[in-house]
Amino acid sequence: MYVLESLSIFFNLFLGFILLMKGGYIKNYFKQSVTNIILWAFLILFILNTVGNILAETNFEKLFAILTLASAILIWIILKSKTTG
Repeated sequence: MYVLESLSIFFNLFLGFILLMKGGYIKNYFKQSVTNIILWAFLILFILNTVGNILAETNFEKLFAILTLASAILIWIILKSKTTG
């Protein structure tokens, strides 16, 4: 259980790090194309997670579809924006 929670925290921190680089708030440690590929991967992950949450059996899990869909939409907006850091 601790391993999965640790991985979840790591991926969330990594996403935050990538978003800070994309926004120009910290130095780019990756090329812009690599940053975009990582964000596309997170977008796909959030879309798949949204579908999984919608198809879940419990209402509690279905509620999380709203959060993952919002995350996917926000990453989509970030990827489509013309301004980069």
